[in-house]
Amino acid sequence: MATVELRFSALPEHVRTARLVAAAVARRAGVDEAVLDEVRLAVGEACTRAVGLHQSGGISAPVRVSLIEEEKQFSIEVGDEAPHTVPGDKTSGAHGGASDADVETEEDEMGLAVISGLVDDVEVTAGENGGLIRMSWPTTPPAALVT
Repeated sequence: MATVELRFSALPEHVRTARLVAAAVARRAGVDEAVLDEVRLAVGEACTRAVGLHQSGGISAPVRVSLIEEEKQFSIEVGDEAPHTVPGDKTSGAHGGASDADVETEEDEMGLAVISGLVDDVEVTAGENGGLIRMSWPTTPPAALVT
């Protein structure tokens, strides 16, 4: 199992680099060329989400991206260190009107919906110590390409 790890400051300008590296490693791992745009878009969305969570939470820790090449699949994990509330917890903004937290939650859910639309195999975990999005794609072994 080969793994490439990236850590970058939570700045929007670093998201493009993460997208490019992810696409290059996915290609080398054997992800189908037709799916590489989806990989780029999904990684961009996940990294943008993590950057936004870090910036809004005042978190100086880097965003983490792991690119994991396994025998028959390629996975990407994007991790943040922002504390996440439990979905459905509406304690903030309970007095009517949309609070900033409600708007952020809505944007977060929209980003996750985009990722789910791009990636068939996606897992999202979140807790008070941060969150992780794990996305996986099947790979074609190099020997199978030569027929």
